[in-house]
Amino acid sequence: MSVQERKQREWAERERLIVATARELAERQGWDAVTTRRLAERIEYSQPVLYSHFRGKREIIGAVALDGAAEMAVALRAATAAADGPRTRVTALARAYLDFAARNPAVYDAMFQLDGGLAFAHEDTPQPLKDAFAALLESLGEVTGDGVHPALFTEVFWAALHGLATLTRAGRLPPEDAESRVKLLVDRLAVV
Repeated sequence: MSVQERKQREWAERERLIVATARELAERQGWDAVTTRRLAERIEYSQPVLYSHFRGKREIIGAVALDGAAEMAVALRAATAAADGPRTRVTALARAYLDFAARNPAVYDAMFQLDGGLAFAHEDTPQPLKDAFAALLESLGEVTGDGVHPALFTEVFWAALHGLATLTRAGRLPPEDAESRVKLLVDRLAVV
């Protein structure tokens, strides 16, 4: 391995460490606890080293969001691959989405609530975000109904899931009705 290859590998490993540490800290103590000073202390590098990877917290949030989007896409596809039939796939998709949001609140916030400097629904949208949307579209596209554009339907269904995830986490919706909400959402929106 050349010196250049070794330096590139070390650079990538250090960047993964920064992102993983930010994510861990945010999940334990919230995003307000994630500062460049704390990250530098935790990863045992100086702040200038951290700034050589990310210009600040916004870019770190964006990196966590991209990792989260990739993980969400994998989780959604895994849940729907095991399901038989369109309605079952959409139900599995909804459950997997809500489970991901509940298990990873700081990552979910990085993806959809905080400013990570990422473009959504644009030409320059990063690939992990496009892939997460595609994971939704793959199952939802088959239940849109006549005359409804699949991407538009996916946006509306996604918005409903996001609302359920956000309101449930905020304690605005009783958790014991979660399954009934998923059933209602699928029954009313999915055309099979």
